[in-house]
Amino acid sequence: MAPTPGALLGRCTFPAPGTAVVCAVSGGADSLALLALATAAGLAATAVHVDHGLRPGSAAEAEVVAEAARSLRASFRAERVEVGAGPNLEARARAARRAVLGEGAATGHTMDDQAETVLVNLLRGAGADGLAGMAPGPRHPILGLRRAETRTLCASLGLAWVEDPSNDDPRFVRNRVRHELLPLCSSIAGRDVVPVLARQAGVLAEEAALLDDLAAALDPADARSLAGAPAALGRRATRRWLRAGGPHPPDLAAVERVLAVARGEARATDVAPATRVRRSAGRLSRVGLAPPPPGSAATATGSGAAPVR
Repeated sequence: MAPTPGALLGRCTFPAPGTAVVCAVSGGADSLALLALATAAGLAATAVHVDHGLRPGSAAEAEVVAEAARSLRASFRAERVEVGAGPNLEARARAARRAVLGEGAATGHTMDDQAETVLVNLLRGAGADGLAGMAPGPRHPILGLRRAETRTLCASLGLAWVEDPSNDDPRFVRNRVRHELLPLCSSIAGRDVVPVLARQAGVLAEEAALLDDLAAALDPADARSLAGAPAALGRRATRRWLRAGGPHPPDLAAVERVLAVARGEARATDVAPATRVRRSAGRLSRVGLAPPPPGSAATATGSGAAPVR
């Protein structure tokens, strides 16, 4: 029996009825289900399709989304962004899409996407924040649903979805995680590991939030306090301090270099983006630097700590 929107809404995290929400809708089953559930939840939903122009026929997918929006009595907007070929294609496409959608836009990421995110971040060497995956809430309201459920819902509502061929391209790490690693993990475990990974992400998110609360009481500019704190809290406080005002957290190597400065093992160190951290009279301070010229060693590898002499 096909699930109804009402039967699925109890596992979603949409805002209150009447709230205006932007839904990122690519035309795939997950994002169409997002739009259908948003309208069923009584939200004033606008479906926004973003065409990256990365493959032939992508512009036609906007009409699929427009038709779905009409049938669901939602508003619709089409956007186009330019993302040229080159390295970090997925990351650049995400950044361009986010720029036109706005930070508060809802996405159709499911529990399966959450499990994939956890494994991708694990392979990248992420800490607790990365392994916590995506946070449930208005931005990711259908994380409690499975990908199979979104397809079944769309089929029951007569919503024809688009199959993106790039989702099968083995050049992308996430696709190999989806099609190779996750099935292998489930085979080895003898059970579906997607809910297991999603639960673990939730536990790690709660623990990361607790560490944040504890680290907030630590003054990261006080070198002695920072150096004397438990390692986990020192790293967390340093990461929060370095990230303030920036879009991305620093990597572990940068955090450890700053802690070395706090311990008196170095007088200063450079961290991205274009920032120097130095110690003077027992206090750490951040100083902005001119960005290095393209192709320089600092650009390619980052700068290490200046040793104490």
